[in-house]
Amino acid sequence: MSLVFETTLGNFEVELHEKEAPISAKNFQEYVDDGFFDGLIFHRVIPGFMIQGGGFEPGMKQKKVKAPIKNEAANGLKNARGTLAMARTSEINSATAQFFVNLVDNEFLDHAGPANYGYAVFGKVTSGMDVIDKIAKVATTTRSGHQNVPAADVIITKASRKE
Repeated sequence: MSLVFETTLGNFEVELHEKEAPISAKNFQEYVDDGFFDGLIFHRVIPGFMIQGGGFEPGMKQKKVKAPIKNEAANGLKNARGTLAMARTSEINSATAQFFVNLVDNEFLDHAGPANYGYAVFGKVTSGMDVIDKIAKVATTTRSGHQNVPAADVIITKASRKE
């Protein structure tokens, strides 16, 4: 399944790994189909690490999400540059709608057993990695107690299935 993300800094396309991460891919696809991501911001940008979105509207207003899903980090997929993974809290099975795009190979986020469960990779950027890199270069600030927030909102104007 291919998706298109239109942002205020350009578009990028994503391919979901439905076979390796069926729960995460289905969950993400449902959020896209519901229009959940439209109007949300990339709220965490750390150059040389990752960009994160899927949880906040402009002004750092958190959006209500569905129930958390099972962590599929043990699926064998690696947190390599250009992959999408589910963001979560310190609770292993807490992922909902927030996701991140790895800007570099982040091996330390890979599943390494119960003590270091890792972050579930469920897709990859297939086009528009230059846009991801452009987002990674924006100036950041601290806002509403959150660090690494873009000073000027980077908005997902629309996320949809690729026709």
